Amino acid sequence: MSHPVLIVESESDIRSTLARALRSDGYAVESALDGLQALEKLGKGEFSMVVADMQLPKMSGMEVLTEVKRVFPHVPVIMTTANGSIESAVEAMQRGASDVVLKPFSTETLELAVEKIYKQSKGRRDATSGDRGSKTNVPNDNIPINSIVTQDPKMLKILKLARDIAPSKATVLIQGESGTGKEVLASFIHTHNGGCEKPYVAINCASLPDGLAESELFGHEKGAFTGAVNRKVGKFELANQGTIVLDEISEMVMPIQAKLLRTLQERTIDRVGGSKPIPIDVRIIAISNSDLKSAVRERKFREDLFYRVNVIPFTIPPLRERKGDIPVLAQHFLEKYGTLYGKPVRKISEKALSVLRRLEWKGNVRELQNVMERAILLAEEDILLPEHLFLEEREDRQQKPTHIKPGITVKEMEKELIFKTLKEVDDNRTYAAEMLGISIRTLRNKLREYREN
Repeated sequence: MSHPVLIVESESDIRSTLARALRSDGYAVESALDGLQALEKLGKGEFSMVVADMQLPKMSGMEVLTEVKRVFPHVPVIMTTANGSIESAVEAMQRGASDVVLKPFSTETLELAVEKIYKQSKGRRDATSGDRGSKTNVPNDNIPINSIVTQDPKMLKILKLARDIAPSKATVLIQGESGTGKEVLASFIHTHNGGCEKPYVAINCASLPDGLAESELFGHEKGAFTGAVNRKVGKFELANQGTIVLDEISEMVMPIQAKLLRTLQERTIDRVGGSKPIPIDVRIIAISNSDLKSAVRERKFREDLFYRVNVIPFTIPPLRERKGDIPVLAQHFLEKYGTLYGKPVRKISEKALSVLRRLEWKGNVRELQNVMERAILLAEEDILLPEHLFLEEREDRQQKPTHIKPGITVKEMEKELIFKTLKEVDDNRTYAAEMLGISIRTLRNKLREYREN
């Protein structure tokens, strides 16, 4: 085994017994007495697995599980409990536990559980390391597991710049419409800084409750406020030595913006109720669906904070501005979901591709991904057809009649329709002819006629 198993157990007899049993099976083992010590050890080293009791001092086992899956999601966790119930076991599994073992148990029971989970985890790692091609695969399960698939010149320039700046700690701002792949670019930058084994913490600023935002981001000390029964490690500390992604940063409330500004300036954080600043070494990536400059003008976002996060800016173009990516993205999602669902679909028909090309894709890559996933589930043949896309309602909505000016001739209207269609498909005459319902020869003749006149 390349990395040890971490046992988190407050009772010394049980802790030593489990450690002895796993070492006899050839596993390297480290131990922690409580949840805080466990998170500290996880932050300093690499582990193949965590075995944690639900009843722990300082942090509950469920809190440990939650934090481990947020920061080190590729590490499987086995929970043990003496007060087992169906509800608690289900909750643990929902939070990402690989297994729940009820106390009292024999060492053989735990050994079997560890062996089973270790083999499953190793199989996933082997499958990941076996991936080939130009796609960027991200092994950390907390990082969006999508590949940056593109042949668009603008996107290729963005990826080159992202690779170039990845080794630095410079703050990054990524802007673009919803669904364009901003989170994927953030993970791309993280992994190209050797970040596969480093913490990657993503948080949606819009979902932070006003009263808890400071505690979530910066943590709090025990007794800092009513209900603070334990110390809480904030997201910035959890991301130390790695990357923190602040999604929808424009929705961050003003008091937290002020504290974030200080964090960026001083590279320290202050826990709520804390007595001294805590130094951090973390890459900050800010993401926004809206234009932050406009938010500054509207006094919804601090101007000084804008200049702090806008060190290296990226703007991802919407899918409608890079239609050449639609075929390669569609094929990528076909392969992905075909494999995931065990479907025999291997190819997309030209008619189906034509339908995909002429849509507006207001939801961008995410919308295309959803359409392709649904189409794979509906398809039974080895080729994807237009009827599998299930897009009649969307097409009807998008194919609005062109506004007809009074007095325009039929020939002028025909010319306008042809040029608008060519513009929509980036001057691809084959696709334009198919959309217009005419032959490519007829289209060429029409264009020659327009030039001559």
